[in-house]
Amino acid sequence: MNSFESKGQRFVALCMLGLLLFNYPILALFNVSATLFGVPVLYAYIFVAWAALIALMAFVAESRG
Repeated sequence: MNSFESKGQRFVALCMLGLLLFNYPILALFNVSATLFGVPVLYAYIFVAWAALIALMAFVAESRG
C-alpha cells in the first residue's frame, strides 16, 4: 500500500470521527445549562472538537507515511 492510499484511509477515518463527534447522542451530553469561561458548554465543545479535527487533518496531510 502506498502513502497516498494510507493517507486516504486516515482521512476517511477522520471523517467518521467527525460524524461521531457531531452526532446527536454526543452533542446531547454537552447540552447543559452551564458555562465554561462565559461560553455555553455546547458551543465550547463544538469549537474544540472542530479545531481538533482540523489539527488532525493538518497532521495527516503533512505526514510522510
